[in-house]
Amino acid sequence: MSDDGIPPGSRTSRRAARPPRRRRGLRIALGVLLVLLLAGGGTAYWLYSELDGNIKGVDIDKALGEDRPERLPTSGQNLLVLGSDSRAGAENEELGGGGSVGGARSDTAMVVHIPEGRSKAVAVSVPRDTLVDRPECAGNGGSPLPARERVMFNSVYAQAGPACVVKTVEKMSGVRIDHYLEIDFAGFKDLVDAIGGVTVDVPQDIDDKASGLRLSAGPQRLDGTESLAYVRTRHGIGDGSDLGRIGLQQQFLLALLSEVRSQDLLGSPAGSYRIANAATKALTTDSGLASLTSLAQFARSMDGVDPASMETIMLPVAYDRIDPNRVVAAEPQAGQLWKAIREDATIPEEAKKSPATGG
Repeated sequence: MSDDGIPPGSRTSRRAARPPRRRRGLRIALGVLLVLLLAGGGTAYWLYSELDGNIKGVDIDKALGEDRPERLPTSGQNLLVLGSDSRAGAENEELGGGGSVGGARSDTAMVVHIPEGRSKAVAVSVPRDTLVDRPECAGNGGSPLPARERVMFNSVYAQAGPACVVKTVEKMSGVRIDHYLEIDFAGFKDLVDAIGGVTVDVPQDIDDKASGLRLSAGPQRLDGTESLAYVRTRHGIGDGSDLGRIGLQQQFLLALLSEVRSQDLLGSPAGSYRIANAATKALTTDSGLASLTSLAQFARSMDGVDPASMETIMLPVAYDRIDPNRVVAAEPQAGQLWKAIREDATIPEEAKKSPATGG
């Protein structure tokens, strides 16, 4: 995620909030909210229509056609989850995006693999600075973009949109993407505020002078603005590269899921609506999930997965020999990782080691 120009608004210390309770079953955060809201009964048609209309859909299958990797040989599923960062407009200027800059970027990308049986999950983060080969795609204006080698991964979204990002991920991995979910950063902030904040265990003191983010190590309760700064920061953690930031993003994802699951949504219909409204406004999905009904069905299918057991890893990368400010997929580790996902098999430990981080 991009970190430039984030406004101050974080505190150096906070009273630690009560740890979220563990409950059975991982449901993608939005799916949880919608299922509980609709299960409460008495939801008027106008309310359903309003929330349903918030969700934006993209017909990925139509855009990609038939020339795609084979589906998993099992009932497992693969999702591509993107965090998009619009840099235009007053709302994102308030969030540190800079209202004079147009376009949008995909600054967070995770391939989430849910194996057969749906009792666990693994999220593979793709660093935004990874050099990839972009296949031929339709650009944002509809004109064809020729295939191009060695482009920065997060530039694909800006130049060609979500369908081309899916196509690029499928080309680099050989993994068929079954569903696509995109979260807009402005909506992400509103979602965190709607649930009353998220508690994270900050791994070390953070003093990011570029963003104004200052946090003490230990459990901290973050509001929406602070959460956005936390997942965007890079100068205040590790070596200042995008690779250090990925660990914070993965940690926050699990904390957010746990926080949603700890909410007494059935006991607070008004609170449930605020959360569901914020979540649906922030969400773009593939056309197969672009309705409350489809999201609810998908959430039910995820009932056996627990966030506490969700594994988060980074695509193994090495620093590029030509441009040391960029990284490339490290072999044979990356190949082994994608092969395990394609076969719905256990990911070998060797495939999780990244030369760029010494792990």
